[in-house]
Formats: sequence, structure tokens, C-alpha cells
Amino acid sequence: MKVKRFFAQSMAEALKQVREQMGPDAVILSNRRVDGGVEIVTALDYDENMARQRLGDKAREATNGSRLAEMQAEQHRHLEDELGRSRDRIREVREKRAGIGNGYANNTALIEDSALGLESPEVESGYVPAPAGGTSRGYSDELAQMRAEISSLRDLMGTRAQEPKKPASNAVQQRLSERLQEFGLGFELASSLSRRHNGGRLEDGWKQSLKMLATGVKTSRTEWLDQGGVFALVGPTGSGKTTTIGKLAARHVLRHGADSLALVTTDRYRVAAHEQLFVFGRILNVPVRVVDESHSLDDILDELSDRHLVLIDTAGLTSSDKGYEQQLSELARSHHKIRTHLVVSATSQPRIMKSVWHCYKMANLAGCVMTKIDEALTLGESLGFVMESGLPVAYYTDGQKIPEDLHHAEAVPLVRLAVERLKTLQQQQAVAEGA
Repeated sequence: MKVKRFFAQSMAEALKQVREQMGPDAVILSNRRVDGGVEIVTALDYDENMARQRLGDKAREATNGSRLAEMQAEQHRHLEDELGRSRDRIREVREKRAGIGNGYANNTALIEDSALGLESPEVESGYVPAPAGGTSRGYSDELAQMRAEISSLRDLMGTRAQEPKKPASNAVQQRLSERLQEFGLGFELASSLSRRHNGGRLEDGWKQSLKMLATGVKTSRTEWLDQGGVFALVGPTGSGKTTTIGKLAARHVLRHGADSLALVTTDRYRVAAHEQLFVFGRILNVPVRVVDESHSLDDILDELSDRHLVLIDTAGLTSSDKGYEQQLSELARSHHKIRTHLVVSATSQPRIMKSVWHCYKMANLAGCVMTKIDEALTLGESLGFVMESGLPVAYYTDGQKIPEDLHHAEAVPLVRLAVERLKTLQQQQAVAEGA
């Protein structure tokens, strides 16, 4: 896993650096504003298991995948700063003792090479030659100490990991872990939940694990329709963003009328991208505005400031698509309080869910919406994702009917629905095996 930190004056410039130096597969661990601009910490080949191993005992504080990524970024920042201070001390010593001779300069150059991973055989073995003229062995000792310090920091920033966690330690925990994986949870989460069951019957452990899962799944307490404000839906093409906005808009009109609602789209990248949203607007008698070169997002939101609820549809872009950075920047830099939510299809693989999350987390995600619940064989994958990412679930959809198939999310009913879905799948499998 390669971790790297980027600085730039703007988010768009920082993302451009990430794309050019790390490529489209880079995962964004954290982003924050710093003096003079923004800072992004990214990783290649990011693996949560490896991150937990590198963090050691501190990883227990990470209640979800988002916090784990932030802790990994914090560790990298700390180690990189320490490494920078060590290099500065070496330069100070080198400048201070510049008059001793070329031999001393060569020694410090060797140690600076060690900091960059370019060790010579002498440095690798721990041998540091004495300064020219045979003067001051203390200087060599000081440099050797700094060399050891830098070597230690490099090891910490490298890929050295602790031993992986052991799987469930007894038969009941093992069976419980397997059952949770059948439920749809990933191996790590299933093993973690099963290990908390100290003994007793399998059914007791199952109920305990479901309770912990329900506790770990966050949901929004209030509905957007009552709360009001500006909400944006982001996510890949086909995840159900526009249809979900149609359901939300129809329900709002039924409850509060059309005068307090407006629809906005930032999708100016695809041909006929606005057609479905304009159809919803005409049916519901709700205005639909398009963000383009002549009308910025903030300008449009300024005009719609008298609306109780504004729903923003976006283009389903990835980091390699044209307009990706521009769209994220529009949402992140707006002076309006935009609550951006990720739309996640329950039919997606867990890796795809995580990849989409990392792709869009730069938009300062406030939560998520789960779609296509009715099409998924199991729901554990979706519940595991929202538990690990820490994204509160605002709504979930389970069909194409507008607005009937839209539901305000609650943790316990969602877990109960997932259990029922597992039972249905097991019954279907039993019938198939008996046929």
C-alpha cells in the first residue's frame, strides 16, 4: 500500500495532482483545508485489513471504514512530519560541520540517502565512516543515531504489518461467522461480530450479532420533506439517482404542494440527460433548473432560496470522466449548505460500493440512500457497507412505483428486512435442492 500526501491551492488542483501522480485507482483517505489551500492524503492498493494491522491497537478506535481511513492518513502525516524533522536536523548538522571535510559530508549524504530508500551497503549494515582527519567520533555517533531514527520511521511508513487477526476461536464462533457471511457480511466484519460472542448457543450469538449490527447502522432521524434544505444525490450511472429524486418530489408535492419544491440537475455531460427529470417536473408542476456554463450552481440556488426543498440530480461520473472534478468542486465549494448523499445500489458488490464511496467522498458526504433493495438476494452487503463507512442511511427504495416504493430508513426494520431476505433465499435453495 502506497500512501502519499498532496497540497494545492484548490480542491480541483489537488485532485488533478492525485490523478496525474497516483492514477485513477487512488483511494482518498482524507481531505482537509490547511493554510494556503487544501491537503489530500491518498493511497494505492488500499486494503482495510492492512490498514488495521499497521495501526495496531489504535485500530480498535475505528468504528467504521471512514474513521479507519482518516486514522491511516493521520498516521502517515505524523510519520512524514517526523521524517521531515529528522532530515532537517541532518541538514543542520551538515551545515554546522561543513568545515570538517568532505568525509563528513559524504557520511551525511549516505544517511540522507537512507531516508529516501537509497541505502549504500555501509549504511545498510550500520557502519558510518569517521569524519576526515579522524576528528570527533561524537559526530559519527550523532549521525548514526539519526540514521537509525530515519530507518525506524521508514519501516513504520512501509508495508511492514503485524500478524493478521486470528479467525473465530471456537466452533460456535466459527459457525456464527459463517452464518453472518451467508447473511451477506464481509469476512472481517463477520469475524469481528462473532468474536464478541463469548459462549453459549449459536442462536444467542446470532441475536446478539444482529443487535450489534442494528446499533452500528446509522439512519437519519428526520425526513428531508419535513426538514427542508438543499439535498444532492451523487453516485454512478444506473444507481437510481433520478428515479429516487422523482419519488421524493412526488411525496413532497402530495404532502406540501408544488410551490415549495424545485429540482436542479448538474448533468450537462450526457446527451438527453435531463429528459427524465423534466418529465417529473412537468407531471408535478415543479420547476427544473439546469447548471451549465451560463448558470452556476450557486446562482441557481440563490434564485431558489425561497423554496423549502431543493433536490439536486448529478451526473454519474467516475474519477476518469471529464467533468468529475468540476462537479465535485461545485458541490463542495458552494456557499449554500448542500447535504450530499451517495446513492448505493443494493445489487452492487461490496468492493464496488467501497470504490464508489471513495470516489465521491470528496463531496463531503452527509449520508446515503440505498436503492434496488427488492433486487438484491441478501442485504448484509449493504448493511455492512453503511456500518463500515459510517454513512447514515436517509432512505431506501424497493421498487419502481412512485412514490410508494420509497421508505424513510430505520436501523431495526432494515436489519429485520435483511433477516427475512436471508430466510427467503434459504427456502428457495432448499426447494431447488429437493427438486
